[in-house]
Amino acid sequence: MPDENVRFKVEVIGDIAIIKPPHGAKPDLELARRYGEELLKSPSIKSAWLAEGPVEGPYKVRSNLVYLAGERRTETIYREHGCSFKVDIAKDFITPRLSYEHLRVAKLVRSGEIIVNMFAGVGIFSIIIARHSDAKLVHSIDINPDAFEKMVENVRLNKVEGRVLPYLGDAANVVEERLRGVANRVLMPLPDLAIPYFKYAVDAIDHEGYVHVYLHVHASKGEDPEENARKLFAEHIRNAEKISWSFEASRIVRMVGPRFYQVVLDVYVKKL
Repeated sequence: MPDENVRFKVEVIGDIAIIKPPHGAKPDLELARRYGEELLKSPSIKSAWLAEGPVEGPYKVRSNLVYLAGERRTETIYREHGCSFKVDIAKDFITPRLSYEHLRVAKLVRSGEIIVNMFAGVGIFSIIIARHSDAKLVHSIDINPDAFEKMVENVRLNKVEGRVLPYLGDAANVVEERLRGVANRVLMPLPDLAIPYFKYAVDAIDHEGYVHVYLHVHASKGEDPEENARKLFAEHIRNAEKISWSFEASRIVRMVGPRFYQVVLDVYVKKL
């Protein structure tokens, strides 16, 4: 087994292991390579890569992936909650750490709902909702061409054609041009755009509905990340016109850095 004193973090996506150095630390490439070779002793791991940098850019993909060991490929099949997803770890955003959240939201969906997923990636949220709820339709949008291509494949792979409808484009444009007033529920799982695009989520909602807003917030010692997220959201939309809104629930989804959290706010919205 790898040296227990090495503080690498490992994320397994399909049969690919992504090795991450401690936050802020410069990775030791040789040590990481030996670590990757050890991981390949597991029959479920076929390829190992080092993520030298964070997810970044408009598509939120892993930066500076370095090949370590095993098969030299970045495409794999990722499985979650009985669904299978084609994904390229170098071109598409994906993390198994959202697994609980995917199913949590699916269980909130009521029979006959129409969903708009504004930042769908390869379709994981959308397809799990279609497979684990009685949603009527999931409109599934992403601006990343590779993620859109994979989403189309994944819809077929999971046999949800006609219930998950993929769209390629900027979510604001797609909503304004094609999806105004159609939704009972909107997903915004891209923290960088959740607040600036909230108005488009409201435009997508029918008379009333729910918006799942994902935010990144700092929380110092003694502070509540959920409370900080609620304050951040309220401050930015306090002057929103022609709607009333309230917090239905909130939860910490995951830690993304030292005292840095991803938080989801379940927001009920009603148009006036």
